[in-house]
Amino acid sequence: MKKVVNGLQAFGKSLFAPILLLPIIGLFIAFGNVFGNGNLAQYIPLLEIPIIQNTGKFISSSAVLLLQNLALIFAVGIPIGLAKKDKGYAALTGLVTFVIFINAMHQVLNLSGRLVPLESMQSAGQAMVLNVQVLEMGVFSGIMLGALVGILHNKFCDTEFKGVFAIYSGHRFVAILAIPSAMILGALAAEFWPFAQSAITTIASGIKNLGVFGLLVYGFLERILIPTGLHHLVYTPFLYTELGGIAHIGSEIIYGARNIYFAEMADPTIEVLSSTVNWDARGLSKMFGLMGAALAMYVTADAKKKKMAKAILFPAAFTSFLLGVTEPLEFAFLFTAPILFVVHAVLTGTGMMLLSLFGVHAIGANGFIDFLLYNLPLGTTKSNWPMFILTGLLMAALYFIIFRFLILKLNLKTPGREEEEETASASNKQTETTQATVPNSSPTALGATIIGALGGSENIENVDNCYTRLRLILKDPNAVDEKVLKETGSKGVIKSGNNVQVVYGLNVKSVRDQVDQQLGGL
Repeated sequence: MKKVVNGLQAFGKSLFAPILLLPIIGLFIAFGNVFGNGNLAQYIPLLEIPIIQNTGKFISSSAVLLLQNLALIFAVGIPIGLAKKDKGYAALTGLVTFVIFINAMHQVLNLSGRLVPLESMQSAGQAMVLNVQVLEMGVFSGIMLGALVGILHNKFCDTEFKGVFAIYSGHRFVAILAIPSAMILGALAAEFWPFAQSAITTIASGIKNLGVFGLLVYGFLERILIPTGLHHLVYTPFLYTELGGIAHIGSEIIYGARNIYFAEMADPTIEVLSSTVNWDARGLSKMFGLMGAALAMYVTADAKKKKMAKAILFPAAFTSFLLGVTEPLEFAFLFTAPILFVVHAVLTGTGMMLLSLFGVHAIGANGFIDFLLYNLPLGTTKSNWPMFILTGLLMAALYFIIFRFLILKLNLKTPGREEEEETASASNKQTETTQATVPNSSPTALGATIIGALGGSENIENVDNCYTRLRLILKDPNAVDEKVLKETGSKGVIKSGNNVQVVYGLNVKSVRDQVDQQLGGL
Protein backbone atom coordinates (compact mmCIF):
# COMPACT_ATOMS: atom_id res chain seq x y z
CA MET A 1 0.00 0.00 0.00
CA LYS A 2 2.86 2.36 0.85
CA LYS A 3 4.38 1.85 -2.60
CA VAL A 4 1.03 2.65 -4.23
CA VAL A 5 0.66 5.88 -2.25
CA ASN A 6 4.27 6.85 -2.99
CA GLY A 7 3.72 6.16 -6.67
CA LEU A 8 0.53 8.24 -6.76
CA GLN A 9 2.26 11.12 -5.00
CA ALA A 10 5.14 11.02 -7.46
CA PHE A 11 2.71 10.95 -10.36
CA GLY A 12 0.68 13.82 -8.88
CA LYS A 13 3.87 15.84 -8.51
CA SER A 14 4.80 15.19 -12.14
CA LEU A 15 1.58 16.81 -13.33
CA PHE A 16 2.75 20.15 -12.01
CA ALA A 17 5.05 20.91 -14.94
CA PRO A 18 2.28 20.98 -17.57
CA ILE A 19 -0.52 22.11 -15.25
CA LEU A 20 1.30 25.20 -13.98
CA LEU A 21 2.07 26.19 -17.57
CA LEU A 22 -1.58 26.30 -18.61
CA PRO A 23 -2.73 29.16 -16.35
CA ILE A 24 0.01 31.26 -17.95
CA ILE A 25 -1.53 30.48 -21.33
CA GLY A 26 -4.88 31.46 -19.85
CA LEU A 27 -3.48 34.82 -18.79
CA PHE A 28 -2.31 35.50 -22.33
CA ILE A 29 -5.79 34.63 -23.61
CA ALA A 30 -7.26 36.98 -21.00
CA PHE A 31 -4.73 39.69 -21.88
CA GLY A 32 -5.64 39.37 -25.55
CA ASN A 33 -9.31 39.65 -24.62
CA VAL A 34 -8.67 42.94 -22.83
CA PHE A 35 -7.68 44.49 -26.17
CA GLY A 36 -9.65 42.37 -28.63
CA ASN A 37 -13.00 42.07 -26.87
CA GLY A 38 -15.61 44.62 -27.93
CA ASN A 39 -17.28 44.74 -24.50
CA LEU A 40 -14.55 46.91 -22.98
CA ALA A 41 -14.42 49.13 -26.07
CA GLN A 42 -17.82 50.52 -25.04
CA TYR A 43 -16.17 52.06 -21.98
CA ILE A 44 -12.63 52.67 -23.27
CA PRO A 45 -12.80 54.25 -26.75
CA LEU A 46 -9.08 53.65 -27.28
CA LEU A 47 -9.80 49.92 -27.63
CA GLU A 48 -11.94 50.59 -30.72
CA ILE A 49 -8.82 51.29 -32.79
CA PRO A 50 -8.53 48.40 -35.32
CA ILE A 51 -4.82 47.75 -34.73
CA ILE A 52 -5.43 47.35 -31.00
CA GLN A 53 -8.42 45.06 -31.60
CA ASN A 54 -6.41 42.94 -34.05
CA THR A 55 -3.43 42.77 -31.70
CA GLY A 56 -5.69 41.44 -28.94
CA LYS A 57 -7.22 38.84 -31.26
CA PHE A 58 -3.73 37.85 -32.44
CA ILE A 59 -2.54 37.23 -28.86
CA SER A 60 -5.60 35.28 -27.69
CA SER A 61 -5.91 33.21 -30.88
CA SER A 62 -2.22 32.30 -30.82
CA ALA A 63 -2.39 31.16 -27.20
CA VAL A 64 -5.63 29.20 -27.49
CA LEU A 65 -4.10 26.95 -30.17
CA LEU A 66 -2.06 25.29 -27.43
CA LEU A 67 -5.28 23.69 -26.16
CA GLN A 68 -5.38 21.54 -29.30
CA ASN A 69 -2.00 20.04 -28.39
CA LEU A 70 -2.32 19.45 -24.67
CA ALA A 71 -1.49 15.76 -25.02
CA LEU A 72 1.97 16.71 -26.33
CA ILE A 73 2.46 19.10 -23.40
CA PHE A 74 1.71 16.30 -20.92
CA ALA A 75 3.85 13.77 -22.81
CA VAL A 76 6.84 16.12 -22.46
CA GLY A 77 6.02 17.62 -19.06
CA ILE A 78 5.31 14.48 -17.03
CA PRO A 79 8.75 12.90 -17.68
CA ILE A 80 10.31 16.16 -16.44
CA GLY A 81 8.41 15.78 -13.18
CA LEU A 82 9.07 12.04 -12.78
CA ALA A 83 12.74 11.94 -13.79
CA LYS A 84 15.17 11.93 -10.88
CA LYS A 85 18.00 13.21 -13.10
CA ASP A 86 18.72 14.12 -16.73
CA LYS A 87 15.26 15.69 -16.99
CA GLY A 88 16.04 17.22 -20.37
CA TYR A 89 16.72 13.82 -21.92
CA ALA A 90 13.54 12.47 -20.35
CA ALA A 91 11.53 15.30 -21.93
CA LEU A 92 13.12 14.70 -25.34
CA THR A 93 12.30 10.99 -25.12
CA GLY A 94 8.73 11.92 -24.21
CA LEU A 95 8.47 14.08 -27.33
CA VAL A 96 9.84 11.37 -29.61
CA THR A 97 7.65 8.72 -28.01
CA PHE A 98 4.50 10.81 -28.52
CA VAL A 99 5.24 11.36 -32.22
CA ILE A 100 5.89 7.63 -32.70
CA PHE A 101 2.68 6.77 -30.83
CA ILE A 102 0.32 8.91 -32.92
CA ASN A 103 1.90 7.77 -36.18
CA ALA A 104 1.65 4.11 -35.13
CA MET A 105 -2.04 4.59 -34.34
CA HIS A 106 -2.57 6.34 -37.67
CA GLN A 107 -0.94 3.50 -39.57
CA VAL A 108 -3.13 0.88 -37.91
CA LEU A 109 -6.26 2.89 -38.68
CA ASN A 110 -5.10 3.42 -42.26
CA LEU A 111 -4.18 -0.21 -42.90
CA SER A 112 -7.50 -1.39 -41.50
CA GLY A 113 -9.46 1.14 -43.58
CA ARG A 114 -10.93 2.98 -40.59
CA LEU A 115 -9.80 6.52 -41.40
CA VAL A 116 -12.82 8.68 -42.21
CA PRO A 117 -13.04 11.84 -44.36
CA LEU A 118 -12.19 15.10 -42.63
CA GLU A 119 -15.82 16.23 -42.47
CA SER A 120 -16.78 13.02 -40.62
CA MET A 121 -13.97 12.96 -38.05
CA GLN A 122 -15.93 14.48 -35.17
CA SER A 123 -18.78 11.97 -35.33
CA ALA A 124 -16.29 9.09 -35.73
CA GLY A 125 -14.25 10.13 -32.66
CA GLN A 126 -11.19 11.02 -34.71
CA ALA A 127 -9.10 14.19 -34.77
CA MET A 128 -5.95 15.74 -36.21
CA VAL A 129 -3.01 15.74 -33.79
CA LEU A 130 0.18 17.35 -35.12
CA ASN A 131 -1.42 17.01 -38.56
CA VAL A 132 -1.83 13.24 -38.09
CA GLN A 133 -5.34 11.75 -38.13
CA VAL A 134 -5.86 9.55 -35.08
CA LEU A 135 -8.51 8.59 -32.54
CA GLU A 136 -9.42 11.47 -30.23
CA MET A 137 -7.81 10.56 -26.90
CA GLY A 138 -7.46 14.04 -25.45
CA VAL A 139 -4.76 14.34 -22.80
CA PHE A 140 -4.99 10.65 -21.89
CA SER A 141 -2.44 9.72 -24.55
CA GLY A 142 0.02 12.31 -23.27
CA ILE A 143 -0.45 11.28 -19.64
CA MET A 144 -0.01 7.59 -20.49
CA LEU A 145 3.13 8.12 -22.56
CA GLY A 146 4.61 10.64 -20.15
CA ALA A 147 4.22 8.19 -17.27
CA LEU A 148 5.71 5.38 -19.36
CA VAL A 149 8.78 7.42 -20.31
CA GLY A 150 9.24 8.63 -16.72
CA ILE A 151 9.21 5.07 -15.38
CA LEU A 152 11.55 3.76 -18.08
CA HIS A 153 13.90 6.69 -17.62
CA ASN A 154 14.26 6.24 -13.86
CA LYS A 155 14.72 2.49 -14.19
CA PHE A 156 17.15 2.32 -17.12
CA CYS A 157 18.91 5.68 -17.51
CA ASP A 158 21.93 4.35 -15.58
CA THR A 159 22.23 1.18 -17.69
CA GLU A 160 25.75 0.83 -19.04
CA PHE A 161 27.02 -1.40 -21.87
CA LYS A 162 30.59 -2.20 -22.73
CA GLY A 163 32.48 -2.39 -26.00
CA VAL A 164 30.79 -1.45 -29.26
CA PHE A 165 27.40 -1.28 -27.53
CA ALA A 166 28.53 1.45 -25.12
CA ILE A 167 27.00 4.09 -27.38
CA TYR A 168 23.54 2.70 -26.53
CA SER A 169 23.97 3.19 -22.78
CA GLY A 170 22.06 5.55 -20.51
CA HIS A 171 19.27 7.71 -21.93
CA ARG A 172 19.78 6.21 -25.41
CA PHE A 173 18.83 2.80 -24.02
CA VAL A 174 15.70 4.41 -22.58
CA ALA A 175 14.77 5.61 -26.09
CA ILE A 176 15.45 2.12 -27.48
CA LEU A 177 12.87 0.76 -25.02
CA ALA A 178 10.39 3.62 -25.33
CA ILE A 179 10.08 3.73 -29.12
CA PRO A 180 8.86 0.14 -29.68
CA SER A 181 6.69 0.50 -26.58
CA ALA A 182 5.06 3.53 -28.20
CA MET A 183 4.49 1.56 -31.42
CA ILE A 184 2.80 -1.25 -29.50
CA LEU A 185 0.70 1.15 -27.46
CA GLY A 186 -0.32 3.03 -30.61
CA ALA A 187 -1.51 -0.20 -32.21
CA LEU A 188 -3.36 -1.26 -29.06
CA ALA A 189 -4.96 2.17 -28.72
CA ALA A 190 -6.30 1.94 -32.27
CA GLU A 191 -8.06 -1.29 -31.30
CA PHE A 192 -9.14 -0.77 -27.71
CA TRP A 193 -9.47 2.98 -27.10
CA PRO A 194 -13.10 3.05 -28.34
CA PHE A 195 -14.00 0.74 -25.43
CA ALA A 196 -12.13 2.94 -22.94
CA GLN A 197 -13.86 5.95 -24.46
CA SER A 198 -17.25 4.34 -23.85
CA ALA A 199 -16.33 3.70 -20.21
CA ILE A 200 -15.24 7.32 -19.73
CA THR A 201 -18.44 8.55 -21.33
CA THR A 202 -20.44 6.36 -18.94
CA ILE A 203 -18.57 7.77 -15.94
CA ALA A 204 -19.07 11.32 -17.18
CA SER A 205 -22.78 10.66 -17.64
CA GLY A 206 -22.99 9.21 -14.14
CA ILE A 207 -21.37 12.29 -12.63
CA LYS A 208 -23.65 14.52 -14.67
CA ASN A 209 -26.66 12.58 -13.45
CA LEU A 210 -25.65 13.38 -9.86
CA GLY A 211 -26.47 16.99 -10.68
CA VAL A 212 -25.21 19.62 -8.28
CA PHE A 213 -24.39 16.91 -5.72
CA GLY A 214 -21.59 15.78 -8.05
CA LEU A 215 -19.95 19.21 -7.69
CA LEU A 216 -20.21 18.96 -3.90
CA VAL A 217 -18.44 15.58 -3.85
CA TYR A 218 -15.83 16.78 -6.34
CA GLY A 219 -15.07 19.93 -4.37
CA PHE A 220 -14.85 18.00 -1.10
CA LEU A 221 -12.42 15.41 -2.50
CA GLU A 222 -10.22 18.02 -4.20
CA ARG A 223 -9.76 19.91 -0.93
CA ILE A 224 -9.61 17.03 1.57
CA LEU A 225 -6.72 15.49 -0.36
CA ILE A 226 -4.59 18.66 -0.17
CA PRO A 227 -2.47 17.31 2.75
CA THR A 228 -1.62 14.16 0.81
CA GLY A 229 -0.65 15.97 -2.39
CA LEU A 230 -3.03 13.71 -4.33
CA HIS A 231 -5.61 16.42 -5.07
CA HIS A 232 -4.16 16.89 -8.57
CA LEU A 233 -5.44 13.44 -9.44
CA VAL A 234 -8.98 14.61 -8.68
CA TYR A 235 -9.22 17.87 -10.59
CA THR A 236 -6.92 17.18 -13.57
CA PRO A 237 -9.31 14.77 -15.36
CA PHE A 238 -12.19 17.23 -14.99
CA LEU A 239 -10.20 20.19 -16.28
CA TYR A 240 -8.63 18.48 -19.30
CA THR A 241 -10.81 15.51 -20.31
CA GLU A 242 -14.43 14.97 -21.15
CA LEU A 243 -15.21 14.26 -17.51
CA GLY A 244 -15.39 18.04 -17.21
CA GLY A 245 -17.56 18.48 -20.30
CA ILE A 246 -17.54 18.51 -24.09
CA ALA A 247 -18.23 21.57 -26.23
CA HIS A 248 -18.35 22.36 -29.97
CA ILE A 249 -16.54 25.66 -30.39
CA GLY A 250 -15.99 26.85 -33.93
CA SER A 251 -14.85 23.85 -35.92
CA GLU A 252 -13.32 22.07 -32.93
CA ILE A 253 -14.57 19.70 -30.24
CA ILE A 254 -13.10 20.78 -26.91
CA TYR A 255 -12.79 18.45 -23.92
CA GLY A 256 -12.44 19.48 -20.28
CA ALA A 257 -13.79 22.37 -18.21
CA ARG A 258 -10.69 24.58 -18.38
CA ASN A 259 -10.06 23.92 -22.05
CA ILE A 260 -13.67 24.84 -22.80
CA TYR A 261 -13.69 28.19 -21.06
CA PHE A 262 -10.28 29.13 -22.46
CA ALA A 263 -11.61 28.44 -25.97
CA GLU A 264 -14.86 30.30 -25.21
CA MET A 265 -12.91 33.31 -23.94
CA ALA A 266 -11.11 33.58 -27.26
CA ASP A 267 -14.25 33.09 -29.39
CA PRO A 268 -16.27 36.32 -29.77
CA THR A 269 -19.27 34.40 -31.11
CA ILE A 270 -19.82 32.69 -27.74
CA GLU A 271 -22.37 34.77 -25.84
CA VAL A 272 -22.36 32.93 -22.49
CA LEU A 273 -19.71 30.72 -20.85
CA SER A 274 -20.72 27.08 -20.44
CA SER A 275 -21.86 25.82 -17.04
CA THR A 276 -18.90 23.42 -17.13
CA VAL A 277 -16.80 26.34 -15.89
CA ASN A 278 -17.95 25.47 -12.36
CA TRP A 279 -15.73 22.37 -12.33
CA ASP A 280 -12.87 24.86 -12.04
CA ALA A 281 -14.54 27.17 -9.50
CA ARG A 282 -12.08 26.14 -6.79
CA GLY A 283 -11.21 29.79 -6.26
CA LEU A 284 -14.48 30.49 -4.43
CA SER A 285 -13.13 29.12 -1.16
CA LYS A 286 -9.67 30.54 -1.85
CA MET A 287 -10.87 34.10 -2.41
CA PHE A 288 -13.81 34.29 -0.01
CA GLY A 289 -14.27 31.23 2.18
CA LEU A 290 -10.85 31.29 3.77
CA MET A 291 -11.15 35.03 4.39
CA GLY A 292 -14.14 34.25 6.61
CA ALA A 293 -12.20 31.43 8.27
CA ALA A 294 -9.24 33.71 8.99
CA LEU A 295 -11.52 36.36 10.48
CA ALA A 296 -13.20 33.73 12.70
CA MET A 297 -9.84 32.54 14.00
CA TYR A 298 -8.77 36.11 14.66
CA VAL A 299 -11.86 37.16 16.62
CA THR A 300 -11.73 33.99 18.73
CA ALA A 301 -8.05 34.44 19.59
CA ASP A 302 -7.22 35.35 23.18
CA ALA A 303 -7.08 39.11 23.73
CA LYS A 304 -3.39 39.03 24.64
CA LYS A 305 -2.53 37.01 21.54
CA LYS A 306 -4.57 38.80 18.89
CA LYS A 307 -1.54 40.67 17.62
CA MET A 308 0.33 37.39 17.11
CA ALA A 309 -2.73 35.77 15.49
CA LYS A 310 -3.14 38.77 13.19
CA ALA A 311 0.48 38.51 12.07
CA ILE A 312 -0.07 34.85 11.14
CA LEU A 313 -3.58 34.93 9.69
CA PHE A 314 -3.95 38.17 7.78
CA PRO A 315 -0.92 37.86 5.43
CA ALA A 316 -1.88 34.24 4.72
CA ALA A 317 -5.50 35.22 4.02
CA PHE A 318 -4.36 38.05 1.76
CA THR A 319 -2.15 35.63 -0.20
CA SER A 320 -5.07 33.22 -0.58
CA PHE A 321 -7.42 36.00 -1.71
CA LEU A 322 -5.10 37.61 -4.27
CA LEU A 323 -3.20 34.60 -5.63
CA GLY A 324 -5.20 31.53 -4.64
CA VAL A 325 -2.30 30.05 -2.64
CA THR A 326 -4.02 28.48 0.34
CA GLU A 327 -1.41 26.36 2.13
CA PRO A 328 -0.04 29.09 4.45
CA LEU A 329 -3.55 29.62 5.87
CA GLU A 330 -4.79 26.03 5.71
CA PHE A 331 -1.72 24.77 7.54
CA ALA A 332 -2.39 27.26 10.33
CA PHE A 333 -5.27 25.01 11.46
CA LEU A 334 -4.79 21.70 9.64
CA PHE A 335 -2.72 20.04 12.37
CA THR A 336 -4.06 21.87 15.44
CA ALA A 337 -7.76 21.63 14.50
CA PRO A 338 -8.18 19.00 11.76
CA ILE A 339 -11.97 19.01 12.13
CA LEU A 340 -11.91 22.54 10.72
CA PHE A 341 -10.12 21.28 7.64
CA VAL A 342 -12.83 18.65 7.10
CA VAL A 343 -15.45 21.40 7.43
CA HIS A 344 -13.42 23.53 5.00
CA ALA A 345 -13.50 20.69 2.45
CA VAL A 346 -17.27 20.27 2.85
CA LEU A 347 -17.83 24.01 2.45
CA THR A 348 -15.62 24.08 -0.65
CA GLY A 349 -17.89 21.53 -2.30
CA THR A 350 -20.96 23.35 -1.01
CA GLY A 351 -19.80 26.60 -2.60
CA MET A 352 -19.28 24.95 -5.98
CA MET A 353 -22.75 23.40 -5.69
CA LEU A 354 -24.27 26.82 -4.93
CA LEU A 355 -22.61 28.35 -7.98
CA SER A 356 -24.38 25.78 -10.12
CA LEU A 357 -27.72 26.27 -8.34
CA PHE A 358 -27.49 30.05 -8.77
CA GLY A 359 -26.64 29.71 -12.47
CA VAL A 360 -23.23 31.36 -12.11
CA HIS A 361 -20.91 31.03 -15.11
CA ALA A 362 -17.79 32.99 -14.19
CA ILE A 363 -14.13 31.93 -14.17
CA GLY A 364 -12.79 31.57 -10.63
CA ALA A 365 -10.03 28.99 -10.46
CA ASN A 366 -7.47 30.79 -8.30
CA GLY A 367 -7.14 34.27 -6.80
CA PHE A 368 -8.76 37.65 -7.32
CA ILE A 369 -6.08 38.91 -9.73
CA ASP A 370 -6.79 36.06 -12.16
CA PHE A 371 -10.51 36.52 -11.54
CA LEU A 372 -10.44 40.13 -12.70
CA LEU A 373 -8.22 39.47 -15.72
CA TYR A 374 -10.37 36.60 -16.93
CA ASN A 375 -13.86 37.98 -16.29
CA LEU A 376 -13.86 41.77 -16.68
CA PRO A 377 -13.08 41.75 -20.43
CA LEU A 378 -15.93 39.27 -21.00
CA GLY A 379 -18.63 41.56 -19.63
CA THR A 380 -21.46 40.63 -17.29
CA THR A 381 -23.44 38.69 -19.89
CA LYS A 382 -20.82 36.23 -21.07
CA SER A 383 -19.47 35.93 -17.51
CA ASN A 384 -21.95 36.93 -14.78
CA TRP A 385 -19.05 37.54 -12.41
CA PRO A 386 -20.99 39.81 -9.99
CA MET A 387 -23.03 36.74 -9.00
CA PHE A 388 -19.79 34.89 -8.29
CA ILE A 389 -18.77 37.65 -5.89
CA LEU A 390 -22.19 37.61 -4.16
CA THR A 391 -21.95 33.84 -3.75
CA GLY A 392 -18.43 34.29 -2.42
CA LEU A 393 -19.60 36.79 0.20
CA LEU A 394 -22.27 34.32 1.27
CA MET A 395 -19.63 31.60 1.63
CA ALA A 396 -17.37 33.96 3.60
CA ALA A 397 -20.23 34.51 6.05
CA LEU A 398 -20.88 30.75 6.32
CA TYR A 399 -17.20 30.06 6.95
CA PHE A 400 -17.06 32.74 9.64
CA ILE A 401 -20.17 31.55 11.47
CA ILE A 402 -19.31 27.84 11.36
CA PHE A 403 -15.60 28.25 12.17
CA ARG A 404 -16.32 30.63 15.05
CA PHE A 405 -18.94 28.28 16.49
CA LEU A 406 -16.70 25.19 16.31
CA ILE A 407 -13.62 26.98 17.66
CA LEU A 408 -15.51 28.21 20.72
CA LYS A 409 -17.65 25.10 21.22
CA LEU A 410 -14.78 22.60 20.94
CA ASN A 411 -12.09 24.92 22.33
CA LEU A 412 -9.93 24.36 19.26
CA LYS A 413 -6.30 25.51 19.42
CA THR A 414 -6.23 27.76 16.39
CA PRO A 415 -3.63 30.56 16.16
CA GLY A 416 -3.88 32.78 19.23
CA ARG A 417 -5.59 30.12 21.34
CA GLU A 418 -2.58 27.97 22.21
CA GLU A 419 -1.86 27.03 25.82
CA GLU A 420 0.10 29.66 27.71
CA GLU A 421 3.15 27.47 28.29
CA GLU A 422 3.22 26.38 24.68
CA THR A 423 3.04 29.97 23.49
CA ALA A 424 5.75 31.11 25.86
CA SER A 425 7.98 28.23 24.82
CA ALA A 426 7.41 29.04 21.15
CA SER A 427 8.13 32.70 21.81
CA ASN A 428 11.37 31.92 23.61
CA LYS A 429 12.40 29.50 20.93
CA GLN A 430 11.63 32.09 18.25
CA THR A 431 13.86 34.61 20.07
CA GLU A 432 16.68 32.09 20.28
CA THR A 433 16.22 31.19 16.63
CA THR A 434 16.30 34.81 15.56
CA GLN A 435 19.48 35.42 17.52
CA ALA A 436 21.06 32.28 16.14
CA THR A 437 20.05 32.47 12.50
CA VAL A 438 19.91 36.14 11.55
CA PRO A 439 23.69 36.67 11.65
CA ASN A 440 24.11 33.66 9.38
CA SER A 441 20.98 34.01 7.26
CA SER A 442 22.86 33.61 3.99
CA PRO A 443 21.45 31.23 1.37
CA THR A 444 24.28 28.81 2.11
CA ALA A 445 23.44 28.71 5.82
CA LEU A 446 19.72 28.28 5.18
CA GLY A 447 20.26 25.43 2.73
CA ALA A 448 22.62 23.68 5.13
CA THR A 449 20.13 24.08 8.00
CA ILE A 450 17.28 22.59 5.97
CA ILE A 451 19.42 19.66 4.82
CA GLY A 452 20.50 19.01 8.40
CA ALA A 453 16.85 19.06 9.54
CA LEU A 454 16.05 16.50 6.83
CA GLY A 455 18.58 14.05 8.27
CA GLY A 456 21.61 15.13 6.27
CA SER A 457 22.46 14.85 2.59
CA GLU A 458 22.93 11.09 2.90
CA ASN A 459 19.26 10.77 3.87
CA ILE A 460 17.98 12.64 0.79
CA GLU A 461 17.29 10.60 -2.35
CA ASN A 462 15.44 13.19 -4.42
CA VAL A 463 14.47 16.87 -4.18
CA ASP A 464 11.72 18.60 -6.13
CA ASN A 465 9.12 21.27 -5.58
CA CYS A 466 5.63 22.24 -6.63
CA TYR A 467 3.91 25.62 -6.31
CA THR A 468 4.26 25.89 -2.53
CA ARG A 469 5.98 22.74 -1.24
CA LEU A 470 9.43 21.23 -1.15
CA ARG A 471 8.85 17.59 -2.14
CA LEU A 472 11.45 15.02 -1.11
CA ILE A 473 12.11 11.31 -1.06
CA LEU A 474 14.00 10.40 2.11
CA LYS A 475 15.59 7.14 3.16
CA ASP A 476 14.42 7.64 6.73
CA PRO A 477 11.49 10.07 7.14
CA ASN A 478 11.72 9.71 10.93
CA ALA A 479 15.02 11.61 10.85
CA VAL A 480 13.20 14.86 9.99
CA ASP A 481 13.43 17.58 12.63
CA GLU A 482 10.17 19.49 12.18
CA LYS A 483 11.03 22.09 14.81
CA VAL A 484 14.16 23.17 12.97
CA LEU A 485 12.28 23.21 9.65
CA LYS A 486 9.67 25.47 11.22
CA GLU A 487 12.44 27.85 12.22
CA THR A 488 13.51 28.05 8.57
CA GLY A 489 10.04 29.26 7.57
CA SER A 490 8.18 25.99 7.07
CA LYS A 491 4.40 26.14 7.54
CA GLY A 492 4.12 22.39 8.07
CA VAL A 493 5.48 18.94 7.21
CA ILE A 494 3.53 16.08 5.61
CA LYS A 495 4.86 12.53 5.61
CA SER A 496 3.61 9.59 3.56
CA GLY A 497 5.98 6.66 3.41
CA ASN A 498 9.32 7.90 2.14
CA ASN A 499 7.69 10.97 0.59
CA VAL A 500 8.01 14.12 2.67
CA GLN A 501 6.49 17.48 1.78
CA VAL A 502 7.65 20.67 3.52
CA VAL A 503 5.31 23.62 2.99
CA TYR A 504 7.13 26.93 2.44
CA GLY A 505 4.64 28.92 0.37
CA LEU A 506 5.46 31.05 -2.67
CA ASN A 507 9.17 31.28 -1.86
CA VAL A 508 9.63 27.51 -2.21
CA LYS A 509 11.61 27.87 -5.46
CA SER A 510 14.22 29.98 -3.66
CA VAL A 511 14.38 27.41 -0.86
CA ARG A 512 14.76 24.59 -3.39
CA ASP A 513 17.62 26.42 -5.14
CA GLN A 514 19.47 26.86 -1.84
CA VAL A 515 19.05 23.20 -0.95
CA ASP A 516 20.21 22.15 -4.45
CA GLN A 517 23.23 24.39 -4.13
CA GLN A 518 24.26 22.64 -0.93
CA LEU A 519 23.59 19.19 -2.36
CA GLY A 520 25.47 19.92 -5.55
CA GLY A 521 22.41 19.48 -7.81
CA LEU A 522 21.09 16.17 -6.52
